[in-house]
Amino acid sequence: MIEIVLEGKSANDCMDMVRALRKQGLIQGHDFDFSYHHASYNVDGHEAVRPKHVKFKFYNEKEATMFALRWS
Repeated sequence: MIEIVLEGKSANDCMDMVRALRKQGLIQGHDFDFSYHHASYNVDGHEAVRPKHVKFKFYNEKEATMFALRWS
């Protein structure tokens, strides 16, 4: 399994990527999985301690490479 993390991506960006993968014929849960993580802030709420990001997991190295070349 190959994991690719893209920081700074919004939930809409994430879903655009998922739609593009599905359009290519990839099957979620079989060829890839993903998870979106919103930003986490410190107690005063002004500084992000963890930026928003999306994690894609691919089960095929070729698909992971093509995805990374396109979206990274």
